Amino acid sequence: MLVDVNYWAVVVATLSTMLVGSIWYTPKVFGNYWMRVAKVDDSGDRGAVGPIVTTLIVSFISAWVLAIATQVAWTALGGNYLLMAITTGLMLWAGFTAARFITHDAFEGRPPGLTILNIAHEFVTVLVMALIIGAWPPAGTV
Repeated sequence: MLVDVNYWAVVVATLSTMLVGSIWYTPKVFGNYWMRVAKVDDSGDRGAVGPIVTTLIVSFISAWVLAIATQVAWTALGGNYLLMAITTGLMLWAGFTAARFITHDAFEGRPPGLTILNIAHEFVTVLVMALIIGAWPPAGTV
């Protein structure tokens, strides 16, 4: 089975994660709280290039997997492509992202507020990616 993917939608969805993260973790939104409870020290010279490159790579993989999962689900079930992308994204978020964050944070003793903040960020990130992928299906799909 060959799965059609709109790679332009995947690239835009990848870039959207940077926008969502830049807004979410800005000091005026949740950045100050996040740095305090996650014990992030921004006074050092650690640089942002490595984390940004890592984020872009991981976000591309996430968007690509979401696009594939959406296409497979839509092929199997039909219906509205945008709704299928949103449903697929939210199911993947709940079953993998949120569930894994909660498990790891519980064992690491992280504050519940930090866990909620991070899984909420991932929720918004996945929702935006799903909206992009769902609104821009592969050519000939819908």
